[in-house]
Amino acid sequence: MASKFLCFTLLFINICTVDGYECYSSTRCLFNSTELRDIEFITSYYYNKIEFVRFSSDVGKYVGYTEFGMKNAEMWNNNPGQLAAMRAQKETYCQPNVGIWYANVLSKSVKPSVRLHSTMAPGRHHPAMLVCSVYDFYPKQIKVSWLRNGQETTSDITSTEEFANGDWLYQVHSHLEYIPRSGEKISCMVEHASLDKPLIINWVPPMPETERLIIVGAIGLILGLILFVAGVIYRRKSGGLMLVPSSGS
Repeated sequence: MASKFLCFTLLFINICTVDGYECYSSTRCLFNSTELRDIEFITSYYYNKIEFVRFSSDVGKYVGYTEFGMKNAEMWNNNPGQLAAMRAQKETYCQPNVGIWYANVLSKSVKPSVRLHSTMAPGRHHPAMLVCSVYDFYPKQIKVSWLRNGQETTSDITSTEEFANGDWLYQVHSHLEYIPRSGEKISCMVEHASLDKPLIINWVPPMPETERLIIVGAIGLILGLILFVAGVIYRRKSGGLMLVPSSGS
């Protein structure tokens, strides 16, 4: 699987409220490896829930998004000491924390369990809904796709977002609407960091009711025949003798 873009976020909140208005800032590190070149340090400033100015290590300076923000950005960008301190944060603040996350969290993974089932009985002329449910996996990033005769399909598919179980594990559900066709092979494919290769689960349609009744009847007939033969063999081994109670004198 391709490397995933991960985000480590640490918030420092300074709140000033006047008549319901609020000002705060947030600091975060975006990364996809522990290498310095793959890390971005960002500090954003918000007023009344609107971001008005931001510093990004990829840009190397402050950028304003409102008139007030552009004035602050111009003032801070003209301060060499402040710019140098912000540019150093990627190495002094982000990189050590990224290393901690990789060592203690991101290097750990839990393999998912997969259940493929139908929400309604397939009919020849009616659409059926298949559900591929993926449970108890970590980390959160995962890809669930559908295959028709080995080829990936993207139509008639709806999927939920990955959501937490509350125990550090996640689950996700993908739905495929389709019309059953004779001989068609449908599969659910799951790709995750915990798997060495994609996990493919093939859909096995349930047996029609008439066929199930025929099989149950055949099994019952065979069991009855076995019991009958066993009874015959037992009587022959006992010499065919029957005990008849004697009549009293």
